[in-house]
Amino acid sequence: FSWRRHPSIARLKQALPSRPTEPPDETIHPSATTTMSAAAMTSRAAFARAAPSSAKPFAHSKLAAARPKRRAGVNTLVVRAEAATEEKPASGETYEYQAEVNRLLDLIVNSLYSNRDVFLRELVSNASDALDKLRFTSVSNPDVMADNGDMKMQIKGDPASKTLVIEDTGIGMTRDDLVSSLGTIARSGTAKFMEMLQSQSEGDNLIGKFGVGFYSAFLVADKITVVTKNHADDEAWVWESEINSSSYSIREASDEDAPPARGTKIVLSLKEGAEEFAEDARLTNLVKTYSEFISFPIEVFATKQVPKQVEDVDATAKATEEYDKKKIEAEAKGEEFTDAAPEPVMKTEYEDVQEFVVTNNDKPIWVRSPRDVEADAYNEFFKSTFKEFMDPLAYNHFAVEGDIEFRSILYVPGMAPFEQQDVMAKSKAIKLYVRRVFISDEFDESLLPRYLTFVRGVVDSNDLPLNVSREILQESRVVRVMRKRLVRKTLDMLKDIAGRDNGDYDAFWDAFGRNLKLGVIEDAANRDTLGSLLRFQTSKTEAGELKGLDAYIESMPEGQPDIYYVAADTRAAAENSPFLEQLAKKGYEVLFMIDPIDEVAMANLTQYKEKKLVDISKEDLNLGDEDEDEKKRQTEVEEEMKPLTDFLQETLGAGKVEKVAVSKRLTDTPCILVTSKFGWSANMERIMKAQAMGDNRAQEYMKGKKTMEINPSSPVILDLNARLAAGDAAGAVATAELLFDAALLNSGFAIDEPAAFAAKIFDLMGQNVGDAPGGDAPEAHPEEPEDETTKTEAKPDAVDPEVV
Repeated sequence: FSWRRHPSIARLKQALPSRPTEPPDETIHPSATTTMSAAAMTSRAAFARAAPSSAKPFAHSKLAAARPKRRAGVNTLVVRAEAATEEKPASGETYEYQAEVNRLLDLIVNSLYSNRDVFLRELVSNASDALDKLRFTSVSNPDVMADNGDMKMQIKGDPASKTLVIEDTGIGMTRDDLVSSLGTIARSGTAKFMEMLQSQSEGDNLIGKFGVGFYSAFLVADKITVVTKNHADDEAWVWESEINSSSYSIREASDEDAPPARGTKIVLSLKEGAEEFAEDARLTNLVKTYSEFISFPIEVFATKQVPKQVEDVDATAKATEEYDKKKIEAEAKGEEFTDAAPEPVMKTEYEDVQEFVVTNNDKPIWVRSPRDVEADAYNEFFKSTFKEFMDPLAYNHFAVEGDIEFRSILYVPGMAPFEQQDVMAKSKAIKLYVRRVFISDEFDESLLPRYLTFVRGVVDSNDLPLNVSREILQESRVVRVMRKRLVRKTLDMLKDIAGRDNGDYDAFWDAFGRNLKLGVIEDAANRDTLGSLLRFQTSKTEAGELKGLDAYIESMPEGQPDIYYVAADTRAAAENSPFLEQLAKKGYEVLFMIDPIDEVAMANLTQYKEKKLVDISKEDLNLGDEDEDEKKRQTEVEEEMKPLTDFLQETLGAGKVEKVAVSKRLTDTPCILVTSKFGWSANMERIMKAQAMGDNRAQEYMKGKKTMEINPSSPVILDLNARLAAGDAAGAVATAELLFDAALLNSGFAIDEPAAFAAKIFDLMGQNVGDAPGGDAPEAHPEEPEDETTKTEAKPDAVDPEVV
């Protein structure tokens, strides 16, 4: 049976242009497996979406994702080359997907790597894998180390030829390895090797578990040449491929290829615009950034200044001249001259020498046992890594083992960095490593919540892929578990600082107190823990002295039902607030919320250790249990003042106050305005009005409804009640409006019509100096000349101003 004779295939063949001729025997087309990672599958989906939606199945197009290829004698539908199959009826036909590999490879690489700097990280990680494999193999077969006992990597750039060479002395590859590992996209040689080490826990230290890292080299190179020699193979092999090519070639290495005795050499022909990656300074910086803690030495061919001794010609000539002068003088005097001739004077000069220099550091501090690390070592690591100049307030070095494994060191800085002024700014506080390979420092919000961005630290995971992206972090269960542990360890550090007797926590609170208040708002799961770390000034503390909620509860007098707080601009404004009068009389302590974020934080905390947090500027304030006599007396006062409260309610109207009530919280002030429980307080209303991008519509329905509370024992209120009872309605109305405006100011609100309020004050002042409202000013009489009679008459007594 020939597929060429089948009618449907013949018609399809006619519709397609002729295919290019097959490449030579040793030019091999890579097979693109569809069992890729999640990121690679995403790339393939994006590639498929790029095809026109109207295209018919298997229609020829530059963007077509696949083309059918008949394979006779097999009754299965192949989902990938040499991959999973789906059974079809016996009469069915089998086709194999043929992807345009160069397009697929371009999409995979460019979707996984947004920063081309990481290509060196990927190739160094692959080299580290090869060295790891050699080390494991040498345990059972020491002969593999016979040719070369060194285990290292070497990186050399040549700006002249625009090439970059990465060479390792690892296990190397055979021809079959080249075909299976480099010829199959998204196939991980390390992952396959780890399957062979199922019973060996050491295999978890291997780095490259993702099969497209090698192809990231195409980000900077238009041609890749791999020269490799495996210890078990007598021949060395060369693998070559170019960008935008769907094939690669394999041949035996010649002397011109300079094959290594064992290991792999990768030669990158850098594309235009990537010449910087041949410079030794750039390569050294990349190694230090991404691969500093790889466990094998990484040598970069770099320029190094070497001291050498050379003759100082001028100094030697001067010494010789002095010697000759002395000799001539001695001979002229007839004296014997026995001084030795001067030696050449030497000086030190520095010569630029290019040689391989070890660039990466020793074993990273976080993989060592905390028992083996001194405090000074932690402090030095903190200062050098995060560019700090003060020792940290605290650090926590820990390892998590089990289903998810990672190591971490977290630090609490001794002072706030400048970028902490903007909480939304990227702080680059947490450096993420995967098996000692640096990945990124831009995943702060994935590893720690926003309010903990002041924390510095490193996290080294064994369970994340090297090509980890923000999307992978957001969806990863590993990251969610890591985030929980990091938050808990950080809060443990803060509790430890808070428990110290010195001033460490005061210094921390001055620098990062607002961050914890933000945490109370955003982190519902840890509100109780964060609540114990909050500090405030109170009505019973000195200015500047802070008190926590635990200490507040311990000092609460018997009978106090709740935790009370009041919000204001300053401590002075809070101390003079009329809302404190009855609370101070009862001996209750009040927290002062003088930071704009304080009131929002308290509104989210709501309660702490079964004690409600109550804003004393809101309605229905609970001052404790009342006995029967107090309740009876309150009822009688309310009945007595009912005509006045009704009058004030009617006079002011619903637009100004929702209701008027007799107050329990006032002792001296005539009246105040309190807001409803679920609306903005006066302080919050003022803050929200000041927002440049505030929503005016939200302000209208978020404003708290105002209730006017009057003090039944105030002389002003008693006088107003008497005037109302005497029928002086006009005077009572004017007094009521003035009382309302004064209560607005005293309660922290802004007056809508300040000019009208000022006119009322001026009118009242005019009445107090005897000027009737709206009346004419008294006439001015010209002075008359004084006579003797006037001088002798007695002057009238001076008028007392208070009588006026």
